[in-house]
Amino acid sequence: MGGEPLYLEPRLDEGPRSLLGTPGLLHTLADALGSPLHVVLPDQVAANLARFRSVYGRHHLSGQVFYAHKANRSSALLRRLAATDAGADVASLGELQHALGAGFTADRIVATGPKNPEFLWLAARTSVTVGVDSRDELEQLAALVRAHALPRVRVLLRLSGFETPGVRVLSRRSRFGSPVRELAPLLDAVERHRDVADLTGVAYHLDTTSLTEKAAAFEGCLRVLEECRSRGLRPRAVDIGGGFGVGYLADGQQWERYTTELTAAVLGTRPPLTWGGYGYGLRAEAGTLRGTLGLYPAHRPVAGARYLDELLAHPAASLDGRPLAALLLEHLYDLYAEPGRALLDQCGLTLAKVLEVREQDAGGPLWVRLAAKADDVALEEHGVLVDPVVVPRDTAGAGGRARPVAVHLFGALCLETDLITRRTVFLPRRPVPGDLLAFANTAGYCMDFHATRAQHQPAARKVAAWREAGTWRWCLDDQYWPITSAGEAQ
Repeated sequence: MGGEPLYLEPRLDEGPRSLLGTPGLLHTLADALGSPLHVVLPDQVAANLARFRSVYGRHHLSGQVFYAHKANRSSALLRRLAATDAGADVASLGELQHALGAGFTADRIVATGPKNPEFLWLAARTSVTVGVDSRDELEQLAALVRAHALPRVRVLLRLSGFETPGVRVLSRRSRFGSPVRELAPLLDAVERHRDVADLTGVAYHLDTTSLTEKAAAFEGCLRVLEECRSRGLRPRAVDIGGGFGVGYLADGQQWERYTTELTAAVLGTRPPLTWGGYGYGLRAEAGTLRGTLGLYPAHRPVAGARYLDELLAHPAASLDGRPLAALLLEHLYDLYAEPGRALLDQCGLTLAKVLEVREQDAGGPLWVRLAAKADDVALEEHGVLVDPVVVPRDTAGAGGRARPVAVHLFGALCLETDLITRRTVFLPRRPVPGDLLAFANTAGYCMDFHATRAQHQPAARKVAAWREAGTWRWCLDDQYWPITSAGEAQ
């Protein structure tokens, strides 16, 4: 392919960069445990938590940071967080059992998401806080508590459909939460069940990166808390959910250049950049660009804890224009947050072994087949485009291959659709069979949210890695506990 390579180089913090600097260890792990292989970094998740906590401190706020467990099944990451002051947001019966078994006490757990009776019963039985999604769910929970003579349960009301006065800012539809327009009958039910349910706060869930939309929902929750207090209820927390985002790429200019060139490729004014002309939501109609680019904004300078900081500093347009954090502080409300992807930023990578590198007769991109399935490296499933890092087996001879190459990355399934990436990937050197490709920052949703055992091929195994006395150590994920061999907390 002509022109300069269109790299999308991953952002790497010191921890994952250091790990990628140990090719001997990575190849030993892949040889012993198979390809693909997930590696998680428990100490990194504790460092990310500290960044979120620093934002609370900067705004003088109290409350809790709940790790959204659905983002990764790892026991090591969960146990490492249990050794901190973090909470856990669980969205299934199995996740609740996992969190309790990892060391979280009930006062540090909130149960969210769709719930079956077993999930509700165990949540109430163990006295965790329940995020109630609807009036029907509240009625079901109250009936369970009464029928089994359980302790009074703490509840959060999850709401949706917020709008600001005047210009309509937010009307995004969500299948989660009770519409604010139905608040009155919902609060009637709360009052009716006060003997078994203690309303501790309100929450929202928004699938958006828009700061303005989140701020509008935040303001809406503050208005609802005032309505609750006017009824004699005493809620004390606002749960703003997750969606703080991750910056996957090191260079914003690379992202801008790639998306510009992708648009040109869809319009046919440059050679294709994807397998089969895939447009990631874009298409050409009579020379005109149509559709919407369906990709995650992979370069995000404001993400994670910085995004939370900006949200808290955002002026509440319908509440005298004061910052949202100031309004929380004025009313002595706690702030709850549920980061998943953001708390797992830089917390893991996925290794896949190169099985075959095939030349094309027409001189196009190399075909590279990996010992992995697309479901094992689900970055593109979440709209994330980022280059893998080549980890050569023969580090001494790798320098002779250090010329950029364009490649298509295929999986090991007997399916035309098993594409690790739909786009053409540019690598700084040609890989050879036996090399590893390391996909960085896969801990958030991309490791096992879509994992399958299709065609009797195994799902990727998972290990935990950490540094001790300047050396990288590792164990199987489910064998990790946040203690050293001497029994002291890390």
